[in-house]
Amino acid sequence: CGLGKKWNNFLLVLHDTWFDEDASIETLSHCSSFSDTASVADEGGEAGDDTAQEDFQYKLKGFIDSTVDKSAKTRQGALDGLKTAMATRILYEFISERRMTITDSIERCLKKGKGEEQRAAASLACLLCIQLGSGIESEEVFKTLKPIFKNILADGSANIQARQAVATGLGLCTLVAEDDILDVHATMECFENLFTRSYARMDGTCPLISPQTSQLHTNALLSWALLLTICTANQLKDILHLPKLPRLLESEDVNMRIAAGETIALLFELARDMDSEFEFDAWEQLCDKLNALATDCNKHRAKTDKRKQRSVFRDVLKAVEEGDFQCETIRFGTERMIIDSWVRKRTYDAFREFVGSGMNYHLQANEFIRDVFELGPPMLVDSATMKAMKISRFERHLHNSAAFKARTKARSKFRDKRVDVGEF
Repeated sequence: CGLGKKWNNFLLVLHDTWFDEDASIETLSHCSSFSDTASVADEGGEAGDDTAQEDFQYKLKGFIDSTVDKSAKTRQGALDGLKTAMATRILYEFISERRMTITDSIERCLKKGKGEEQRAAASLACLLCIQLGSGIESEEVFKTLKPIFKNILADGSANIQARQAVATGLGLCTLVAEDDILDVHATMECFENLFTRSYARMDGTCPLISPQTSQLHTNALLSWALLLTICTANQLKDILHLPKLPRLLESEDVNMRIAAGETIALLFELARDMDSEFEFDAWEQLCDKLNALATDCNKHRAKTDKRKQRSVFRDVLKAVEEGDFQCETIRFGTERMIIDSWVRKRTYDAFREFVGSGMNYHLQANEFIRDVFELGPPMLVDSATMKAMKISRFERHLHNSAAFKARTKARSKFRDKRVDVGEF
């Protein structure tokens, strides 16, 4: 009897909730994801978007104002907020109107800030140039910041984290905003003055360098390699015969060894593009060294370092010996891009380091980045088309299951066959 009363009460509550007009409206509001996009627009969706955009711009203005706050923590938070916004959205119109204000804030933080603040300011400078693209606006920004970048980079007493960030930021800003190829070459010499200090000596011993300084030299080498991709043929002829670069392969720092290996592969690719019969004098010794790194089994090195190093140097060895490159496909929206060369890889990695998880969005919508990778103008795809192109969760599950079974069968062929000897 008690159970019957509870059941009747439950049905009454369910009936009242289901047929009550206010409750039904509330239920429909929570199920808006299933409604048609046109009806949402009719109900004022556009007005909601405008309000959200105004709120977002209001926050950005607050961040810009806070970059001159007396509190270092507040300035740091403002710089990080601007970085996140620029990495995840296209803000050209908003930023273009305020570019000199933002530039002044970056300049002030670089000059008067310390460690983390300087590093955030250097990263923000790169994102600002990426947003503005290659043109007069970004050139004006870079002309203001370049002397400060170079002073910090050359100052041995400056904060090491700031110098690391500047070494990376100066390379990308030069790629985007430098208008004189001679100035590009001068900047490359600044980088070269740093990473050459990590060269192994003639007797094979390595200089004593702290991990932080080694990271600075690695960043300088990667920026130097990035600028190689825009050098003229005459400049490349002078650089390609740099005999000391393989000495960096002797470094104790795995990141430096990997950066050196990828740079060597990049140099060989550029050399063969200019001259298909290019020959390197110490080719055999270089291949032996690359092969040793690709099969490194030294016990004093960490397993993760060895695994990462072997993977990279297998590709580097193929590039030097055969001119091959392991292609990689990047999918974003309805498009995809193939990384099919070391030049393209170095450029993609440089942009991704600053944009991070927003890289796919910038590949879709950022005209400058699309121009760099020759993707053409941004494609406009409506929501209905995007929805039609998405596969259901069940279909994705079936696809993953089939792929897993195929992978398991393929791997089983190469596994050791163990014999069951039984029990005595």
